[in-house]
Amino acid sequence: MSRIVRAAAIQISPVLGDDGSGTARKVCQSIRDAAERGVKLAVFPETLVPYYPYFSFIQPAFRFGGEHLALYERAVVVPGPVTGMVAEAARETGMVVVLGVNERDHGTLYNTQIIFDATGEILLRRRKITPTYHERMVWGQGDGAGLKVVDSAVGRIGALACWEHYNPLARYALMTQHEEIHCAQFPGSLVGQIFADQMEVTIRHHALESGCFVVNATGWLTDEQISQVAGDPALEGPLREGCFTAIVSPEGKLLGTPLTEGEGMVIADLDFALITKRKRMMDSVGHYARPELLSLLIDRRPAQTVHAYGAATEPGGVEALS
Repeated sequence: MSRIVRAAAIQISPVLGDDGSGTARKVCQSIRDAAERGVKLAVFPETLVPYYPYFSFIQPAFRFGGEHLALYERAVVVPGPVTGMVAEAARETGMVVVLGVNERDHGTLYNTQIIFDATGEILLRRRKITPTYHERMVWGQGDGAGLKVVDSAVGRIGALACWEHYNPLARYALMTQHEEIHCAQFPGSLVGQIFADQMEVTIRHHALESGCFVVNATGWLTDEQISQVAGDPALEGPLREGCFTAIVSPEGKLLGTPLTEGEGMVIADLDFALITKRKRMMDSVGHYARPELLSLLIDRRPAQTVHAYGAATEPGGVEALS
C-alpha cells in the first residue's frame, strides 16, 4: 500500500525589532494552523528566527556592526527557549517541523537547520557548510556532521540551505542516504525574480536527480519591513521578489501552485509510491551509479577547536598537553 504524507511549505514574514520571540510565536501559530489542515510536515524558511540578516546584503561590512551585534542578542541557543516552544508545538500537533534559525554558539553565529520530530525531539541540528558571499561576514562555517538524513515520523528527511543546493557533492551526500523528503530553505525577498527562477530550476532538478520530494520554503518581507531594513529607498530594490515556496514530486512536477509573494502555505499530499516509480527508471545512488568509477569521500566528524592527546598532570593538578 502507498504511504501518503501531507506536507506544507510555509512562506512567512519575521517579526523585526523584538527579541526574536515574536517570530517564534508566529512559527508556533503556523504549525497549529497547518495541523488544522491535516499537515504532518511543515517546512519554514532559512534563518527565519529571529530573521535573515538582510542588512548584510545591502550594507558594507564596516557599517553593519551594530545590526550584527543585535542579531547576536536575538539569536537562538540550541537547546533553549525558542526550541522549547517549537518542540511543544510539534508535540502538541504530532507534526514534524523543519525550522531555520540564526544559532548562537558562544562567540559565533551559524545558519542552522533544526529538524523536530512529531514527539518534539530534535532529530538534527545542522549548520550551513559554507555561508554565501555577504553571509560570510555574519555566520561561521558548518561541518560534515550535519550532512545527514534522519528517520522521522513522516519518513527519511534531509535538509540543505539556499546555495548549498549548488554544491553537488553536498546534495549527493544526502542522496546516498536515501532521503525520501528533501527540505530546502531560502531567505526570499532577495535579489529579484532571477533568484526565484534559479530556485525553481534547482529544487526541481534535485527532485529528479535524487528521486525524492522537495519541500521548499522562502521568507517574505512586507513593504514596511523592506523600508525598515533598507533605511534608504535606493537600497530597497535588492530586497524585493526572489520568493518561490513550492513542493516538487520525484518526477520534477510542481505539486500545487508555488507562492511567490505574501504569506501563506503550499500544501500537498506526498505519495511515496512516486519515489519507487522514479527510482525504477533512474536511481543515481543505486543501479544508475558507477561506484568503481565515481565515489564520494565524506568527513562526518564534528569540527573541533581542541584535540587533546596524552594529557598529563603537572604539579598542582593542572593538566598539560604532552
